[in-house]
Amino acid sequence: MFNPTRLTFARKRRGFTMTRLADEVGVEMRSISGFEKLEYKPSEDTVQRIAKALRFPLEFFYQEEELQTIDSGAASFRSLSKMSAAQRDMALYSGALTITLNQAIERRFELPVSNLPDLRDSDPEAAAASLRRHWGIGELPIKNMIHLLEANGVRVFSLAIDAAEVDAFSMWREQKPFVFLNTLKNTERSRFDAAHELGHLVMHRHGSPNGGQEIERAANDFAAAFLMPSGSVLGYAPKFISIDVLLQLKKIWGVSISALTYRMHKLGLLTEWQYRELFVQISRRGYRKSEPESLPRETSQILGKVFTALRKEGVAKSDIAAELHVADEELDEMVFGLVLNAVKKGAGQETKPARAKPDLHLVS
Repeated sequence: MFNPTRLTFARKRRGFTMTRLADEVGVEMRSISGFEKLEYKPSEDTVQRIAKALRFPLEFFYQEEELQTIDSGAASFRSLSKMSAAQRDMALYSGALTITLNQAIERRFELPVSNLPDLRDSDPEAAAASLRRHWGIGELPIKNMIHLLEANGVRVFSLAIDAAEVDAFSMWREQKPFVFLNTLKNTERSRFDAAHELGHLVMHRHGSPNGGQEIERAANDFAAAFLMPSGSVLGYAPKFISIDVLLQLKKIWGVSISALTYRMHKLGLLTEWQYRELFVQISRRGYRKSEPESLPRETSQILGKVFTALRKEGVAKSDIAAELHVADEELDEMVFGLVLNAVKKGAGQETKPARAKPDLHLVS
């Protein structure tokens, strides 16, 4: 049976209005509305054209199960004011698909449990220091933000949306924390986005994460303090701070030159005049648009381990995609482009006996 809820899901995942989809498929807009309300069923030929336009396999629309969606009020967006409603929906429905992928993974593997304390009564600076103590990392620079989050039970996936306005978002689902990162961003920006979303997860779990500019400023301040602890920055700071000095120092904490300049100003290491003059030079050199000497891209450790284990079991990327009823390319976009290829078992090949779900150990 044709499932109308999956048509709505696929349409919003691609950011299509009913009018646009109707134009692509060659039907009246009221037909799309009628299909989604199940006032009448589309012909198989029409569903094929819908599937092609929305880039979903035909069988996706004939699954009985309704996919869970994400309420916009439950998700924290890094730059909510910059995005359109369609872009927000694309991100939310991408995240919803990713949750089904995570469920498929957790049916096969034991993943780390959440180790995020409730820090809602702390100011951002204190919350960042408290979490660092809780995780036992002191004031050490963080080598890889994604690995650190995953080791502490955060599910981190790439955000499958080609829109620079959507930086990242986070949410709690069934007592599990999720962070979705846009891979269009440079590494330094992505690391800051991850720390920003971490701030939402620990400070704003019990309230609406979309609380306006005050909430966003708090998450930004948390991210800066978490990535660049005050003691560490004060210890490394030279007497004279120039652009060339900042270019070297930013590598210690894996942050952008702009973020480091702002942090040093907030810690009293730069006067207002020095701060403004440095930003003039940063803008003049084009460093606000293109990060100089950017770090290598961070990716998921846990997904790499999962895919390696599945490959050894003879499970191919197409098998996982088929289980979710999505295209292989859709799966790639959820998992930082990690490749999952394997040779399928042929008839007569010995199959391995059932075993307990493996426990994945991660190194932060």
